[in-house]
Amino acid sequence: MKSSVIIFPGSNCDRDMDVALKKFGFKNQMVWHNDPEIPKSDLIVLPGGFSYGDYLRCGSIAAKSKIIKSVVEFANSGGLVLGICNGFQILTETGLLPGILQQNKYQKFICKNVYVRVNDKENKYFKNIKKEILELHIAHNEGNYFCSNDELKSLNDNNQIAVTYCNKDGKEADDFNPNGTLKNIAGIFNKNKNILGMMPHPERMIDKYLSSNDGNFFFENLFENLK
Repeated sequence: MKSSVIIFPGSNCDRDMDVALKKFGFKNQMVWHNDPEIPKSDLIVLPGGFSYGDYLRCGSIAAKSKIIKSVVEFANSGGLVLGICNGFQILTETGLLPGILQQNKYQKFICKNVYVRVNDKENKYFKNIKKEILELHIAHNEGNYFCSNDELKSLNDNNQIAVTYCNKDGKEADDFNPNGTLKNIAGIFNKNKNILGMMPHPERMIDKYLSSNDGNFFFENLFENLK
């Protein structure tokens, strides 16, 4: 399986993602944002970081990069596109995913481990995953997901809410919502479920010495579903 990680000025999780993808069997390529097109890929990843220093709005300048046209074409053709943290923000800025990511509720940067629950497994990202409550890591200032009532209804009607913040037992409540995000939403799909954007970082949790290896479940499962 071939993957491509897009690098923007200010990306800082691109190498972590490269290590994670290669660990679980992907033949990964690093692609500069100003390249005209993406090499043949089974998966495209928009990594975390602070593209263009989060000027204007997080992800807004990156969404205008030359490579994005190829990303949009790939996504619209049914290709798998994964956006993590800043990558999620870029996906909303391009219109590939609905809603926006706004500043955290308490206006503070958050960096800590969280638990998320997998809500839908009818997709290539989570089908057959062996663990449904994952301990992952977040590090963001604008992770507060918001959308209109109509968009929220559509997300619910089409089972597009991919993962939600919870406690270690899977319980959802305000106490386990780290950033004020709507309905504890940590990640969403597009309607066809080939595009996934989420704030938590699975690539940071692929070794027990990193405090959790729950990211292994995500990447192992994704690779197997693409084989």
